[in-house]
This record gives sequence, C-alpha cells and structure tokens, in this order.
Amino acid sequence: MKLKTLIVGALALGLTLGTAGCGTRGGAPAADAGSVDNSGALIGIAMPTKTSERWIKDGTAIQQSLEKLGYKTTLEYADDKIPQQVQQVSNMITKGVKVMIIASIDGTALSDQLDDAAKAGIKVIAYDRLINGNANVDYYTTFDNEKVGVEQATSLLTGLGILDESGKETGETGPFNVELFGGSPDDNNATFVYNGAMKTLQKYLDNGTLVVKSGQTGFTQIATLRWDPATAQKRMQNLIASSYSDGEKVDGVLSPYDGLSIGIISALESSGYATDALPIITGQDAEAASVKSIIAGQQYSTIYKDTRQLGEQAVEMTDAILTGKTPEVNDTTSYDNKVKVVPTFLLQPVVVTKDNYSKELIDSGYYKAEDLK
Repeated sequence: MKLKTLIVGALALGLTLGTAGCGTRGGAPAADAGSVDNSGALIGIAMPTKTSERWIKDGTAIQQSLEKLGYKTTLEYADDKIPQQVQQVSNMITKGVKVMIIASIDGTALSDQLDDAAKAGIKVIAYDRLINGNANVDYYTTFDNEKVGVEQATSLLTGLGILDESGKETGETGPFNVELFGGSPDDNNATFVYNGAMKTLQKYLDNGTLVVKSGQTGFTQIATLRWDPATAQKRMQNLIASSYSDGEKVDGVLSPYDGLSIGIISALESSGYATDALPIITGQDAEAASVKSIIAGQQYSTIYKDTRQLGEQAVEMTDAILTGKTPEVNDTTSYDNKVKVVPTFLLQPVVVTKDNYSKELIDSGYYKAEDLK
C-alpha cells in the first residue's frame, strides 16, 4: 500500500487535484519481466492532441506519476495528425522504451509500430481508446463506454421530463424533436457510446415520444470525425436550416462530447435560440467550459470520467509489468480488437448536472470552486 499511496499522491500532484479511488496491484510474476531490473526504465506516453484539456491533464499526470516512481518518460502529443503519432511511436521504439501508453488517434493506424514494439519486447497499454487489428496490444484501460452512452441518453430523457430523477417514466409522451450526434468513426469508443445511447432511446423513437426530424439516426450519418467541435457546429447549423425551417424547434440534442456540445450551442444561438431557452444538450468529459455552461443553464449534462483514476490505472499497469507482476484487469470478454480480446480494466462514469456538479467535481477535488467561476 505504500506504493499505492505514492501513485495516488503523484497523480493528485499532476492534476493539482485530490486523490481518487485505486485498484489493487499484483498477481503472478510475468514470464519475461521477473528477473529484469527495470528501475529507471524509459516509458513512452503518446497522447492524441492538446485541443482537449483532458488529454493535457492525462499526459502530464501520468508522466509525473511515473517519474515519481523513478521511471524516465517521453511524452508526445500528435495534434490529431495520424502520421505525426505514427512517427512519435516509432521514435519511442527507437529510443528503447520498455512500455508504451498510447491514446491513439486512429485505432487501426499503428499496426506496423506495434509489430516493431513486440519484436523489441515492448509492452503496449491502450489508453482510453482501443487499438484495433493487431495482436500486440497487451492491456487496455478505459471507462465503461457503453454505459457512458446509456447515461447520456438517460440524462436526455430526464431533461425532457420523460423520466424522473429516479429513472422512472413520468407518463410524458411528447412528441419531442431531438437530433443525434456521434463521436469519431475511427475511435472504437464512439461506437460503444452510440450503441449504449441507442439501446436506451430506441423505445422512445419507436413509440413517437422522440422524433428525429432530420431522419439521421445511423452511426455513419451522425459521426463527427476527430470529435471536432467546428464540424458539429456546422452540422447543427445545417440541420436547423434543412429540417426546422418550418418554425418547429429542437427540444433535445444527444451530444457525445463536451467539445461538440459547445459547437452545437454556438450553432443554436446563432440560429436564434435564446441562451436561456436552449434544448436539453448532453456531453462527456466534464471539461471546465462545459461545466460552466451547465452552471449557466445552457448545457444540461455531462458525463464525468475521473481521469485521475484512469491515469492511475495506466501507471499501475506499467509498474506491474516492469516489476514482474501481472496487471490487474476486470474485463476479459468485452473488448475484441478484431484479432484478440484485450485484457481490460474498466472504470465507471457519473452523470453531472447543475444539481450535483459541486458534490461530484468540487468536493472530490477534481476542480477547485474558482476553476468554474
């Protein structure tokens, strides 16, 4: 537990936030690491972009936690450019890293690099985004992304008054006009989120309580490449122009990510929706800008994923590998990357609204009150 305390403390320092829950390390000695002294080993950390605040926090926290444990690190951000990330991962292999923690831009674009890593004896941890189409993905840590979709859809139904706070139906039958947005088609998480959301909404789409006037409900129709806010904003503008020119209003928008939600809100406001009369709009990641929007009564909800826990799990997996232990996992069936089922540690998401943001985000130390002013 001394090591556990050190890991959690280091993550809290990296994010200037309080500590979060932790899992148990340990297990049987790994066949290829038990007799090797990996103290001071170099660890590669590959993050997709700096355009989202969560990736900056994740990368910094993981780096600081690993260095606190005595490891060396190389941290790279790829500006959402696939060739750049490919080159960065290749460079890490050349530098002689022992483990790579990779949050991929495109989950299918790193196969050659993963093959090279395996030949060099480098272990690979997929971080929050599953790497597909290659057997050389050793572990995966993420949140329960199907549940993220379920929770987003449930919060949309709650915001519209179809469900009450306990999740029970109120008898409200609408109809309510809603539009759906999806995540990036090259991100494995996006389909899990979509499937969870549609599983929750389908009943209400079938019985007419919810109406998608655009008719766009399939994932390929609503996907947003690279989770790009500008793309979401433009699509929302087009939806309003093409499907709501008759004067009807949008009552709700299923948005899978806070950055998209900000773009969607901009499109709605520029199309004449009053700031205090926006549709029910969901989100994900509890980014500060969107939490402020929730407090202001614009965005309705977001999904809080305590990335301190996610970073902690990646650090624990890395340390277990390098100290001859087997990393802890809690799911060995769900995440098939088309070549193998990747051993996974799943964390749980939480819905955040104006009613509970203080308890979930401030009391837990994820944000300080002044961060959300």
